[in-house]
Amino acid sequence: MRWKSILLVAALAPAAAADQFDFVRTGIRRRLEQSTHVPSLAVAVAQNGKILWEEGFGWADREKKIPATGHTVYSLASVSKPITATGLMALKQRGRIELDRPINNYLGPSRLTARVGRARDATVRRVANHTSGLPLHYQFFYFDEPYRPPAMPETIRRYGNLVTAPGEKYEYSNLGYGVLDHVIERVSGRSYAEFMRREVFLPLGMTRSSVGIGADLEKHQALRYGPDGSPLPFYDFDHRGGSAIFSSAHDLVRFGLFHLKTRLPDQKAILSDQNIDEMQRPTAEDGRGGGYGIGWATGQIGAWRVVRHGGGMPGVSTALVLVPSEKLVVAVLANASSAALDQLVTYPILSAAAPVGIRSGTVEKPAAGGLERTPASFEPPGSLVGTWTGKLNSYRAVVPFTLWIRESGEIEARLDDQVRTPVTNPGFREGYLTGRLTGHLGTEEVNRGPYLLHLSLKLRGQTLNGAVAAVSLPRPRVRSALSHWVELMRAAETP
Repeated sequence: MRWKSILLVAALAPAAAADQFDFVRTGIRRRLEQSTHVPSLAVAVAQNGKILWEEGFGWADREKKIPATGHTVYSLASVSKPITATGLMALKQRGRIELDRPINNYLGPSRLTARVGRARDATVRRVANHTSGLPLHYQFFYFDEPYRPPAMPETIRRYGNLVTAPGEKYEYSNLGYGVLDHVIERVSGRSYAEFMRREVFLPLGMTRSSVGIGADLEKHQALRYGPDGSPLPFYDFDHRGGSAIFSSAHDLVRFGLFHLKTRLPDQKAILSDQNIDEMQRPTAEDGRGGGYGIGWATGQIGAWRVVRHGGGMPGVSTALVLVPSEKLVVAVLANASSAALDQLVTYPILSAAAPVGIRSGTVEKPAAGGLERTPASFEPPGSLVGTWTGKLNSYRAVVPFTLWIRESGEIEARLDDQVRTPVTNPGFREGYLTGRLTGHLGTEEVNRGPYLLHLSLKLRGQTLNGAVAAVSLPRPRVRSALSHWVELMRAAETP
């Protein structure tokens, strides 16, 4: 959800004269000149069925001096999700998928496992709105290394654990959208990439969009750049439906116009208005004042209700925002992960230039990914104080795991026969114990780089259960967040 300030400036004047867009251009160029590691940005704005502005700034490929344009193909990160969801809904419209049936009905032998609650309650809709019980998950595979994504059935076997009861909690999970792209493949009989090309991209006139980077699009792509300003090697995922789509700003506003029901003359009605509405109807609360439907997040910008999605990962910052009341869509794409342009404009400038809708409120705070920060001081409730013993389950082994929680707020942990270690940054919110610790899980994926273990355990009477996620440290490369089921019981003695 980065680049929000740029996105909003572009959104302020969809019908304005060119000189107002010139003001935005000047600000973007100035900030790119000041940045040492953000090579380029592309923006597009459309309203009432017309594309008003699309332009690229900076270098799609800095080394080859290839400039960015509105047609440059960028990695989308999580903006892939509403596009994947559109493919899912196309199958729903044909009667091939029912949103409120169990997702396992469409997965064949490789099924999600309910550690809490019932697997049959993990419906297609709940996977799509992040309330199925699937935990935090991401995994990157860099092409200059020998590792490659496993087949989805194997990923499901290793990590397809429902660690909260379906419908109990909103937990943003890339794995859920990897499961959905697998469902698309199984139901359609085509590969996910081919189905999306034939049934979404081509009918909507998105000719520079693909799952992964197609061979015919390589010459048009914006390379992804790291924090040091150097190009990153190409990478893929084990959750392609959540992260692997490439597109241009031009294609994305076309996609947005379709979802505003103001499609262009050459676009086919691949979804009915009713199914478009169903995607945008929030069926889950994200815990930060917003909602989530089928691939779309919902919220407010001032007095405006917006439908949106953002994305961020190594070498990528993206945003796509629809303002249904104004029939307005804005797409912003960058080939670096950075907040460098967040201060391009200030709220007083926004207020001076904006329509009434944005003056009457404040700009929403972008949603943050990953685990929430916990308070600096920790006072555990009496129901938490004590010794908790049980098991951590990886796909390779089940190992002993113990927590010692003291009245002082100090927590220690021991995994298997490893050294007893402190749990840092502990917190307890809405019944969940969180914190971080060091330890070794011993699986191949986690051992590819340094990592910390992140706790997210629900207190259920005399039981603590949930996920321990092995989250790789961001240097030298962002690699993975892989969650493992843990269940602990209160021991008779206290620490």
